[in-house]
Amino acid sequence: MSDIVNQFDDIYLGLAPELGLLRLAQSGLGWKARKGTGIFTVRDADLKRTTWLRAARNFQLRIQLRDGRIVKFDGFQRDDFEKLKDIIKANYGLQLETKELSVKGWNWGETDFSNGNLVFSVQNKDMLEVPLNEVSNTSITKHEVMIELGGQENEGGAAQRDKNRKGDQLVEMRFYVPGTKAQEGEGEEESAANVFYNLIKNEADIGDAAPGDGIVLFSEILCLTPRGRYDIDMFPTFLRLRGKTTDYKIAYTSIIKLFLLPKPDDVHVLFVIGLDPPLRQGQTRYPFLVFQFVQEEETDVTLNMDEETIATKYEGKLEKKYETRTYEVVSTLFKALTGRRVTIPPEIFKSYHKQSAIKCSMKANEGVLYPLDKSFLFIPKPPTFIPHSEIGSVTFSRVGGGAASASRTFDLKFNMKSGVDYSFSSINREEYANLNEFLQNKKIKTKSVEDETTGRYVEMVGESDSEEDTGKRKRKSAVQDYGGDDEEGESSPDEDFVADDSESDVAEEFDENVSDSGSNASDASDNDEEKPAKKAKK
Repeated sequence: MSDIVNQFDDIYLGLAPELGLLRLAQSGLGWKARKGTGIFTVRDADLKRTTWLRAARNFQLRIQLRDGRIVKFDGFQRDDFEKLKDIIKANYGLQLETKELSVKGWNWGETDFSNGNLVFSVQNKDMLEVPLNEVSNTSITKHEVMIELGGQENEGGAAQRDKNRKGDQLVEMRFYVPGTKAQEGEGEEESAANVFYNLIKNEADIGDAAPGDGIVLFSEILCLTPRGRYDIDMFPTFLRLRGKTTDYKIAYTSIIKLFLLPKPDDVHVLFVIGLDPPLRQGQTRYPFLVFQFVQEEETDVTLNMDEETIATKYEGKLEKKYETRTYEVVSTLFKALTGRRVTIPPEIFKSYHKQSAIKCSMKANEGVLYPLDKSFLFIPKPPTFIPHSEIGSVTFSRVGGGAASASRTFDLKFNMKSGVDYSFSSINREEYANLNEFLQNKKIKTKSVEDETTGRYVEMVGESDSEEDTGKRKRKSAVQDYGGDDEEGESSPDEDFVADDSESDVAEEFDENVSDSGSNASDASDNDEEKPAKKAKK
Protein backbone atom coordinates (compact mmCIF):
# COMPACT_ATOMS: atom_id res chain seq x y z
CA MET A 1 0.00 0.00 0.00
CA SER A 2 1.43 3.36 -1.05
CA ASP A 3 2.12 6.09 1.47
CA ILE A 4 -0.82 8.53 1.35
CA VAL A 5 0.20 12.22 1.66
CA ASN A 6 -2.24 14.79 3.01
CA GLN A 7 -1.59 18.49 2.36
CA PHE A 8 -2.72 21.74 4.04
CA ASP A 9 -2.16 25.07 2.29
CA ASP A 10 -1.37 28.51 3.75
CA ILE A 11 0.30 27.28 6.94
CA TYR A 12 2.87 29.21 8.98
CA LEU A 13 5.84 27.59 10.70
CA GLY A 14 6.36 29.08 14.16
CA LEU A 15 6.75 32.87 14.06
CA ALA A 16 7.94 32.96 10.47
CA PRO A 17 6.01 35.41 8.26
CA GLU A 18 6.13 33.18 5.18
CA LEU A 19 3.23 30.95 4.16
CA GLY A 20 3.95 27.38 3.18
CA LEU A 21 2.58 23.90 2.51
CA LEU A 22 2.31 21.28 5.28
CA ARG A 23 2.34 17.65 4.17
CA LEU A 24 1.66 14.68 6.46
CA ALA A 25 2.62 11.10 5.57
CA GLN A 26 3.16 7.89 7.51
CA SER A 27 6.92 8.42 7.47
CA GLY A 28 6.64 11.89 9.00
CA LEU A 29 5.67 15.43 8.12
CA GLY A 30 7.28 18.30 6.25
CA TRP A 31 6.75 22.03 5.67
CA LYS A 32 8.01 23.99 2.69
CA ALA A 33 7.79 27.75 2.14
CA ARG A 34 5.94 28.91 -0.94
CA LYS A 35 8.73 31.37 -1.71
CA GLY A 36 12.37 30.75 -0.97
CA THR A 37 14.11 27.61 0.17
CA GLY A 38 12.66 27.15 3.69
CA ILE A 39 12.11 23.45 4.47
CA PHE A 40 11.36 21.71 7.79
CA THR A 41 10.84 17.97 8.32
CA VAL A 42 10.09 15.66 11.28
CA ARG A 43 10.24 11.85 11.31
CA ASP A 44 7.26 9.93 12.68
CA ALA A 45 9.42 8.32 15.40
CA ASP A 46 10.25 11.78 16.83
CA LEU A 47 6.61 12.75 17.45
CA LYS A 48 5.46 12.53 21.05
CA ARG A 49 2.34 14.64 21.50
CA THR A 50 -0.01 16.78 19.40
CA THR A 51 -2.30 19.60 20.56
CA TRP A 52 -4.96 21.75 18.88
CA LEU A 53 -5.60 25.28 20.18
CA ARG A 54 -6.72 28.73 19.18
CA ALA A 55 -3.93 31.08 18.10
CA ALA A 56 -3.48 34.59 16.77
CA ARG A 57 -3.41 33.29 13.21
CA ASN A 58 -6.55 31.13 13.32
CA PHE A 59 -5.86 27.68 14.81
CA GLN A 60 -2.57 26.04 15.71
CA LEU A 61 -1.20 22.49 15.59
CA ARG A 62 1.40 22.16 18.32
CA ILE A 63 3.72 19.13 18.19
CA GLN A 64 5.94 18.11 21.07
CA LEU A 65 9.01 16.14 20.01
CA ARG A 66 10.73 13.47 22.05
CA ASP A 67 13.78 15.68 22.62
CA GLY A 68 11.54 18.28 24.37
CA ARG A 69 11.27 20.78 21.53
CA ILE A 70 7.95 22.30 20.52
CA VAL A 71 7.01 22.82 16.87
CA LYS A 72 4.07 25.08 16.00
CA PHE A 73 2.05 25.32 12.80
CA ASP A 74 -0.46 28.19 12.52
CA GLY A 75 -3.10 29.02 9.96
CA PHE A 76 -5.51 26.09 10.21
CA GLN A 77 -9.24 26.70 9.84
CA ARG A 78 -11.80 25.48 12.37
CA ASP A 79 -13.15 22.88 9.91
CA ASP A 80 -9.68 21.29 9.61
CA PHE A 81 -9.84 19.78 13.11
CA GLU A 82 -11.71 16.54 12.30
CA LYS A 83 -9.66 15.84 9.20
CA LEU A 84 -6.36 16.52 10.97
CA LYS A 85 -7.42 14.39 13.95
CA ASP A 86 -8.05 11.37 11.75
CA ILE A 87 -4.77 11.79 9.84
CA ILE A 88 -2.66 11.99 13.03
CA LYS A 89 -4.46 8.96 14.50
CA ALA A 90 -3.99 6.88 11.36
CA ASN A 91 -0.38 7.85 10.56
CA TYR A 92 1.23 8.25 13.99
CA GLY A 93 -1.11 6.59 16.46
CA LEU A 94 -1.44 9.80 18.50
CA GLN A 95 -4.50 11.60 19.81
CA LEU A 96 -5.03 15.24 18.79
CA GLU A 97 -5.72 16.86 22.12
CA THR A 98 -7.60 20.14 22.46
CA LYS A 99 -6.41 22.85 24.80
CA GLU A 100 -8.62 25.61 26.18
CA LEU A 101 -7.14 29.06 26.70
CA SER A 102 -8.15 31.73 29.21
CA VAL A 103 -10.19 34.48 27.60
CA LYS A 104 -11.12 36.39 30.76
CA GLY A 105 -8.79 39.24 29.93
CA TRP A 106 -7.35 39.36 33.44
CA ASN A 107 -3.86 40.72 33.94
CA TRP A 108 -3.20 38.93 37.25
CA GLY A 109 -2.06 35.31 37.19
CA GLU A 110 0.85 32.91 37.48
CA THR A 111 3.94 32.30 35.37
CA ASP A 112 5.77 29.12 34.51
CA PHE A 113 8.69 28.14 32.29
CA SER A 114 7.89 25.21 30.04
CA ASN A 115 9.51 23.88 26.87
CA GLY A 116 11.39 27.09 26.12
CA ASN A 117 8.39 29.34 26.74
CA LEU A 118 7.33 31.74 29.47
CA VAL A 119 3.70 30.79 30.09
CA PHE A 120 1.26 33.18 31.78
CA SER A 121 -1.89 31.45 33.08
CA VAL A 122 -5.11 32.57 34.77
CA GLN A 123 -7.07 30.08 36.88
CA ASN A 124 -5.01 27.15 35.57
CA LYS A 125 -5.67 28.09 31.94
CA ASP A 126 -2.93 29.44 29.69
CA MET A 127 -3.52 33.00 28.57
CA LEU A 128 -0.33 33.72 26.65
CA GLU A 129 3.19 32.44 26.18
CA VAL A 130 6.40 34.15 25.24
CA PRO A 131 9.12 32.21 23.34
CA LEU A 132 12.25 32.68 25.43
CA ASN A 133 14.48 32.64 22.36
CA GLU A 134 12.82 35.93 21.42
CA VAL A 135 13.82 37.62 24.71
CA SER A 136 16.91 39.77 24.13
CA ASN A 137 17.16 41.76 27.36
CA THR A 138 15.68 42.02 30.83
CA SER A 139 15.93 44.50 33.70
CA ILE A 140 14.42 44.98 37.14
CA THR A 141 13.18 48.04 39.01
CA LYS A 142 11.96 47.32 42.54
CA HIS A 143 8.97 44.97 41.98
CA GLU A 144 8.77 45.37 38.19
CA VAL A 145 10.57 43.12 35.72
CA MET A 146 10.85 44.20 32.09
CA ILE A 147 11.64 41.89 29.17
CA GLU A 148 12.60 43.15 25.73
CA LEU A 149 11.51 41.09 22.74
CA GLY A 150 12.99 40.66 19.29
CA GLY A 151 15.82 38.26 19.99
CA GLN A 152 19.28 38.95 18.62
CA GLU A 153 20.68 35.55 17.75
CA ASN A 154 24.23 34.98 16.72
CA GLU A 155 25.10 35.73 13.12
CA GLY A 156 21.95 37.83 12.89
CA GLY A 157 19.46 34.93 12.81
CA ALA A 158 16.58 36.55 14.69
CA ALA A 159 17.74 40.00 13.70
CA GLN A 160 17.26 39.02 10.07
CA ARG A 161 13.78 37.68 10.84
CA ASP A 162 12.89 41.01 12.44
CA LYS A 163 13.74 42.80 9.18
CA ASN A 164 11.43 40.46 7.27
CA ARG A 165 8.46 41.04 9.57
CA LYS A 166 5.82 43.51 8.55
CA GLY A 167 3.37 45.53 10.60
CA ASP A 168 3.42 46.12 14.34
CA GLN A 169 5.44 43.95 16.66
CA LEU A 170 5.44 43.54 20.43
CA VAL A 171 8.84 44.73 21.68
CA GLU A 172 8.44 44.97 25.46
CA MET A 173 6.48 43.41 28.33
CA ARG A 174 6.44 44.21 32.05
CA PHE A 175 5.55 42.02 34.97
CA TYR A 176 4.72 43.33 38.42
CA VAL A 177 5.92 40.78 40.99
CA PRO A 178 5.25 41.79 44.62
CA GLY A 179 6.28 40.04 47.83
CA THR A 180 9.33 38.04 48.86
CA LYS A 181 10.49 34.47 48.42
CA ALA A 182 12.75 32.28 50.58
CA GLN A 183 16.06 31.31 49.02
CA GLU A 184 16.68 27.62 48.52
CA GLY A 185 18.76 26.12 51.33
CA GLU A 186 18.90 29.41 53.22
CA GLY A 187 16.70 31.10 55.74
CA GLU A 188 17.02 34.51 54.10
CA GLU A 189 14.38 35.92 51.80
CA GLU A 190 14.71 37.96 48.64
CA SER A 191 12.19 39.80 46.57
CA ALA A 192 10.01 37.67 44.33
CA ALA A 193 10.75 40.08 41.48
CA ASN A 194 14.47 39.36 41.78
CA VAL A 195 13.82 35.59 41.71
CA PHE A 196 11.68 35.99 38.59
CA TYR A 197 14.32 38.23 37.00
CA ASN A 198 17.07 35.64 37.55
CA LEU A 199 14.87 32.86 36.15
CA ILE A 200 14.31 34.82 32.96
CA LYS A 201 18.04 35.43 32.56
CA ASN A 202 18.81 31.75 32.97
CA GLU A 203 15.97 30.36 30.87
CA ALA A 204 16.35 32.91 28.08
CA ASP A 205 20.13 32.48 27.96
CA ILE A 206 20.87 36.15 28.52
CA GLY A 207 22.85 35.57 31.69
CA ASP A 208 26.44 34.35 31.74
CA ALA A 209 27.59 32.66 28.57
CA ALA A 210 29.35 29.34 28.45
CA PRO A 211 32.71 29.38 30.24
CA GLY A 212 35.62 30.04 27.94
CA ASP A 213 33.59 31.76 25.20
CA GLY A 214 34.38 35.32 26.27
CA ILE A 215 37.20 37.21 24.56
CA VAL A 216 37.87 39.76 27.31
CA LEU A 217 36.16 41.34 30.32
CA PHE A 218 36.41 45.01 31.36
CA SER A 219 35.14 45.53 34.90
CA GLU A 220 33.53 48.56 36.53
CA ILE A 221 33.67 50.88 33.50
CA LEU A 222 32.10 54.27 34.18
CA CYS A 223 29.17 55.04 31.88
CA LEU A 224 27.78 58.60 31.76
CA THR A 225 24.72 57.67 29.70
CA PRO A 226 23.00 55.66 31.11
CA ARG A 227 24.64 56.60 34.40
CA GLY A 228 26.39 53.86 36.36
CA ARG A 229 29.28 51.41 36.34
CA TYR A 230 29.05 48.39 34.07
CA ASP A 231 31.02 45.26 33.24
CA ILE A 232 31.67 44.88 29.51
CA ASP A 233 32.03 41.21 28.63
CA MET A 234 32.97 40.86 24.95
CA PHE A 235 32.21 37.73 22.88
CA PRO A 236 32.84 36.98 19.19
CA THR A 237 29.40 38.17 17.98
CA PHE A 238 27.94 40.15 20.88
CA LEU A 239 28.73 41.80 24.19
CA ARG A 240 27.06 41.78 27.59
CA LEU A 241 26.58 45.00 29.51
CA ARG A 242 26.00 44.10 33.13
CA GLY A 243 25.08 46.57 35.86
CA LYS A 244 23.65 46.17 39.33
CA THR A 245 20.05 45.88 38.11
CA THR A 246 20.44 45.47 34.35
CA ASP A 247 21.85 42.83 32.05
CA TYR A 248 21.92 43.65 28.34
CA LYS A 249 22.96 41.51 25.42
CA ILE A 250 24.00 43.71 22.50
CA ALA A 251 24.78 42.20 19.10
CA TYR A 252 27.65 43.83 17.24
CA THR A 253 25.31 44.21 14.26
CA SER A 254 23.32 46.72 16.38
CA ILE A 255 26.37 48.99 16.75
CA ILE A 256 26.34 51.54 13.94
CA LYS A 257 28.71 54.29 15.16
CA LEU A 258 31.85 54.56 17.27
CA PHE A 259 33.46 57.79 18.54
CA LEU A 260 36.69 58.31 20.52
CA LEU A 261 36.68 61.87 21.86
CA PRO A 262 39.12 63.62 24.22
CA LYS A 263 37.35 65.61 26.93
CA PRO A 264 38.27 69.32 27.20
CA ASP A 265 39.57 68.78 30.76
CA ASP A 266 42.71 67.01 29.39
CA VAL A 267 42.11 64.25 31.95
CA HIS A 268 39.40 61.99 30.49
CA VAL A 269 38.55 60.36 27.17
CA LEU A 270 34.99 59.56 26.06
CA PHE A 271 34.09 56.47 24.04
CA VAL A 272 30.65 56.75 22.44
CA ILE A 273 28.71 53.82 20.96
CA GLY A 274 25.75 54.44 18.63
CA LEU A 275 23.03 51.76 18.68
CA ASP A 276 20.16 50.85 16.36
CA PRO A 277 17.82 49.73 17.80
CA PRO A 278 18.46 51.81 20.93
CA LEU A 279 18.95 50.38 24.39
CA ARG A 280 15.86 50.68 26.58
CA GLN A 281 15.51 51.13 30.32
CA GLY A 282 11.82 51.34 31.09
CA GLN A 283 10.36 54.23 29.10
CA THR A 284 13.80 55.69 28.33
CA ARG A 285 15.61 54.90 25.09
CA TYR A 286 19.38 55.22 24.77
CA PRO A 287 20.57 55.45 21.15
CA PHE A 288 24.07 56.27 22.43
CA LEU A 289 26.20 54.81 25.23
CA VAL A 290 28.82 57.22 26.62
CA PHE A 291 31.75 55.65 28.49
CA GLN A 292 34.41 57.68 30.26
CA PHE A 293 38.04 56.63 30.79
CA VAL A 294 40.90 58.28 32.62
CA GLN A 295 43.38 59.23 29.94
CA GLU A 296 46.48 57.95 31.74
CA GLU A 297 44.89 54.74 33.06
CA GLU A 298 46.51 51.60 31.65
CA THR A 299 45.42 47.97 31.52
CA ASP A 300 47.07 44.61 31.01
CA VAL A 301 44.82 42.06 29.26
CA THR A 302 45.27 38.85 27.30
CA LEU A 303 42.61 37.92 24.76
CA ASN A 304 40.99 34.51 25.01
CA MET A 305 41.74 33.82 21.37
CA ASP A 306 44.39 31.77 19.59
CA GLU A 307 46.95 33.28 17.25
CA GLU A 308 45.50 31.54 14.20
CA THR A 309 42.04 33.08 14.73
CA ILE A 310 43.57 36.52 15.19
CA ALA A 311 45.57 36.15 11.98
CA THR A 312 42.79 34.65 9.83
CA LYS A 313 39.41 35.85 11.08
CA TYR A 314 40.50 39.33 12.18
CA GLU A 315 43.31 39.73 9.62
CA GLY A 316 45.82 40.77 12.25
CA LYS A 317 43.73 43.70 13.50
CA LEU A 318 44.00 42.34 17.05
CA GLU A 319 46.90 41.32 19.24
CA LYS A 320 47.09 38.47 21.70
CA LYS A 321 48.21 40.68 24.59
CA TYR A 322 47.79 44.40 25.37
CA GLU A 323 49.71 46.54 27.85
CA THR A 324 48.63 50.09 27.11
CA ARG A 325 45.98 52.68 27.91
CA THR A 326 42.54 51.28 28.64
CA TYR A 327 40.63 53.44 26.18
CA GLU A 328 42.96 52.40 23.35
CA VAL A 329 42.40 48.70 24.07
CA VAL A 330 38.60 49.10 24.27
CA SER A 331 38.34 51.15 21.06
CA THR A 332 40.62 48.73 19.19
CA LEU A 333 38.55 45.71 20.19
CA PHE A 334 35.26 47.40 19.26
CA LYS A 335 36.66 48.43 15.89
CA ALA A 336 37.82 44.89 15.07
CA LEU A 337 34.76 43.02 16.38
CA THR A 338 32.11 45.35 14.92
CA GLY A 339 33.86 46.24 11.69
CA ARG A 340 32.99 49.91 12.28
CA ARG A 341 35.31 52.87 11.87
CA VAL A 342 36.17 54.82 15.01
CA THR A 343 35.55 58.54 14.48
CA ILE A 344 37.99 60.97 16.11
CA PRO A 345 37.92 64.81 16.13
CA PRO A 346 39.40 66.45 13.01
CA GLU A 347 42.46 68.70 13.05
CA ILE A 348 40.52 71.34 11.13
CA PHE A 349 38.79 72.53 14.30
CA LYS A 350 40.40 73.68 17.51
CA SER A 351 38.70 75.75 20.18
CA TYR A 352 40.11 78.96 21.60
CA HIS A 353 41.91 76.88 24.24
CA LYS A 354 43.20 74.39 21.62
CA GLN A 355 40.62 71.71 22.48
CA SER A 356 38.51 69.49 20.20
CA ALA A 357 35.18 70.57 21.72
CA ILE A 358 33.43 73.60 23.18
CA LYS A 359 31.55 73.74 26.45
CA CYS A 360 27.89 74.68 26.23
CA SER A 361 24.43 73.82 27.52
CA MET A 362 21.46 72.16 25.86
CA LYS A 363 18.44 73.40 27.77
CA ALA A 364 19.31 72.73 31.43
CA ASN A 365 22.02 70.13 30.65
CA GLU A 366 25.67 71.10 30.59
CA GLY A 367 27.94 69.26 28.20
CA VAL A 368 30.38 69.59 25.31
CA LEU A 369 29.78 69.96 21.58
CA TYR A 370 32.19 68.25 19.17
CA PRO A 371 32.46 69.60 15.60
CA LEU A 372 33.39 66.52 13.54
CA ASP A 373 34.12 65.95 9.87
CA LYS A 374 30.56 64.96 8.95
CA SER A 375 28.51 65.78 12.02
CA PHE A 376 28.19 67.54 15.36
CA LEU A 377 27.90 65.49 18.55
CA PHE A 378 26.71 66.81 21.92
CA ILE A 379 27.38 64.68 24.99
CA PRO A 380 26.88 63.39 27.60
CA LYS A 381 23.18 64.11 28.25
CA PRO A 382 21.20 63.91 26.12
CA PRO A 383 23.57 62.59 23.43
CA THR A 384 22.60 64.47 20.28
CA PHE A 385 23.89 63.56 16.81
CA ILE A 386 23.58 66.26 14.13
CA PRO A 387 24.77 65.28 10.60
CA HIS A 388 26.08 68.11 8.42
CA SER A 389 23.95 66.93 5.51
CA GLU A 390 20.73 67.55 7.47
CA ILE A 391 21.58 71.09 8.62
CA GLY A 392 19.69 73.84 6.80
CA SER A 393 21.47 76.75 8.48
CA VAL A 394 23.10 77.79 11.74
CA THR A 395 22.00 80.88 13.67
CA PHE A 396 24.24 82.78 16.10
CA SER A 397 22.55 84.92 18.77
CA ARG A 398 23.96 87.65 21.02
CA VAL A 399 27.18 88.11 19.06
CA GLY A 400 26.61 91.67 17.78
CA GLY A 401 27.76 95.05 19.03
CA GLY A 402 26.20 97.45 21.52
CA ALA A 403 25.21 96.19 24.94
CA ALA A 404 25.24 92.60 23.62
CA SER A 405 29.04 92.84 23.36
CA ALA A 406 29.17 93.05 27.14
CA SER A 407 27.89 89.47 27.37
CA ARG A 408 30.56 86.82 27.77
CA THR A 409 28.55 84.08 26.02
CA PHE A 410 26.46 83.58 22.90
CA ASP A 411 23.85 81.09 21.69
CA LEU A 412 23.86 78.71 18.75
CA LYS A 413 20.91 77.11 16.95
CA PHE A 414 20.97 74.42 14.27
CA ASN A 415 18.02 74.85 11.91
CA MET A 416 17.50 71.37 10.48
CA LYS A 417 15.99 70.64 7.08
CA SER A 418 13.42 68.44 8.79
CA GLY A 419 12.10 71.43 10.76
CA VAL A 420 13.55 70.33 14.10
CA ASP A 421 15.88 72.83 15.78
CA TYR A 422 18.70 72.16 18.25
CA SER A 423 19.66 75.09 20.47
CA PHE A 424 22.85 75.45 22.54
CA SER A 425 23.56 78.27 24.97
CA SER A 426 26.27 79.60 27.29
CA ILE A 427 29.04 79.28 24.71
CA ASN A 428 32.14 81.34 25.52
CA ARG A 429 32.37 84.39 23.22
CA GLU A 430 35.98 83.52 22.45
CA GLU A 431 34.78 80.40 20.59
CA TYR A 432 32.77 82.35 18.00
CA ALA A 433 35.57 82.99 15.50
CA ASN A 434 36.85 79.40 15.35
CA LEU A 435 33.35 77.90 15.24
CA ASN A 436 32.20 80.27 12.50
CA GLU A 437 35.32 79.52 10.46
CA PHE A 438 34.67 75.77 10.79
CA LEU A 439 31.11 76.19 9.52
CA GLN A 440 32.32 78.26 6.59
CA ASN A 441 34.86 75.58 5.66
CA LYS A 442 32.10 72.96 5.74
CA LYS A 443 29.95 75.23 3.53
CA ILE A 444 27.16 75.41 6.10
CA LYS A 445 25.02 78.52 5.85
CA THR A 446 25.26 80.82 8.89
CA LYS A 447 23.53 83.98 10.06
CA SER A 448 23.63 86.23 13.11
CA VAL A 449 20.61 87.78 14.81
CA GLU A 450 20.16 89.98 17.86
CA ASP A 451 18.00 88.80 20.71
CA GLU A 452 14.81 90.87 20.78
CA THR A 453 15.07 91.53 24.51
CA THR A 454 18.69 92.65 24.12
CA GLY A 455 17.72 94.93 21.26
CA ARG A 456 15.04 96.68 23.33
CA TYR A 457 17.54 97.07 26.17
CA VAL A 458 20.10 98.71 23.88
CA GLU A 459 17.45 101.07 22.53
CA MET A 460 16.32 102.05 26.04
CA VAL A 461 19.75 102.84 27.51
CA GLY A 462 21.32 104.11 24.33
CA GLU A 463 20.69 107.79 25.19
CA SER A 464 23.00 109.30 27.82
CA ASP A 465 20.99 110.56 30.77
CA SER A 466 22.28 112.00 34.00
CA GLU A 467 21.54 110.19 37.23
CA GLU A 468 19.33 113.05 38.30
CA ASP A 469 17.23 112.90 35.13
CA THR A 470 16.99 109.14 35.45
CA GLY A 471 15.82 109.47 39.05
CA LYS A 472 13.21 112.02 38.08
CA ARG A 473 11.93 109.80 35.32
CA LYS A 474 11.63 106.88 37.74
CA ARG A 475 9.78 108.96 40.32
CA LYS A 476 7.49 110.34 37.66
CA SER A 477 6.68 106.84 36.49
CA ALA A 478 5.90 105.83 40.03
CA VAL A 479 3.49 108.71 40.46
CA GLN A 480 1.79 107.86 37.21
CA ASP A 481 1.44 104.23 38.18
CA TYR A 482 0.18 104.65 41.74
CA GLY A 483 -1.05 108.24 42.16
CA GLY A 484 -2.11 109.14 38.67
CA ASP A 485 -5.43 110.23 37.25
CA ASP A 486 -8.45 107.97 37.30
CA GLU A 487 -10.31 106.81 34.24
CA GLU A 488 -12.20 110.15 33.91
CA GLY A 489 -9.01 112.25 33.97
CA GLU A 490 -9.59 113.66 37.50
CA SER A 491 -7.17 113.16 40.37
CA SER A 492 -8.13 111.08 43.38
CA PRO A 493 -6.32 112.60 46.41
CA ASP A 494 -6.29 110.97 49.83
CA GLU A 495 -8.63 112.95 52.10
CA ASP A 496 -6.60 112.18 55.26
CA PHE A 497 -3.36 113.45 53.78
CA VAL A 498 -2.60 117.24 54.04
CA ALA A 499 0.52 117.93 52.03
CA ASP A 500 1.24 121.55 53.11
CA ASP A 501 0.95 121.05 56.88
CA SER A 502 3.03 117.86 56.96
CA GLU A 503 5.85 119.31 54.90
CA SER A 504 6.05 122.50 57.06
CA ASP A 505 6.12 120.51 60.30
CA VAL A 506 8.90 118.28 59.03
CA ALA A 507 10.94 121.28 57.92
CA GLU A 508 10.46 123.02 61.30
CA GLU A 509 11.59 120.06 63.34
CA PHE A 510 14.51 119.44 60.99
CA ASP A 511 15.69 123.04 61.43
CA GLU A 512 15.55 122.82 65.22
CA ASN A 513 17.59 119.63 65.29
CA VAL A 514 20.24 121.16 63.06
CA SER A 515 20.60 124.30 65.26
CA ASP A 516 20.83 122.31 68.52
CA SER A 517 23.83 120.17 67.86
CA GLY A 518 24.27 119.23 71.54
CA SER A 519 20.91 117.59 72.02
CA ASN A 520 21.06 114.02 73.28
CA ALA A 521 18.81 111.05 72.68
CA SER A 522 16.43 112.06 75.43
CA ASP A 523 16.06 115.55 73.97
CA ALA A 524 15.26 114.07 70.64
CA SER A 525 12.65 111.91 72.30
CA ASP A 526 11.13 114.98 74.00
CA ASN A 527 11.01 116.84 70.71
CA ASP A 528 9.20 113.91 69.16
CA GLU A 529 6.57 114.07 71.89
CA GLU A 530 6.07 117.81 71.32
CA LYS A 531 5.28 117.45 67.62
CA PRO A 532 1.66 116.38 68.04
CA ALA A 533 1.07 119.24 70.47
CA LYS A 534 2.29 121.82 68.00
CA LYS A 535 0.09 120.42 65.29
CA ALA A 536 -2.92 120.51 67.56
CA LYS A 537 -2.16 124.12 68.59
CA LYS A 538 -2.02 125.23 65.01
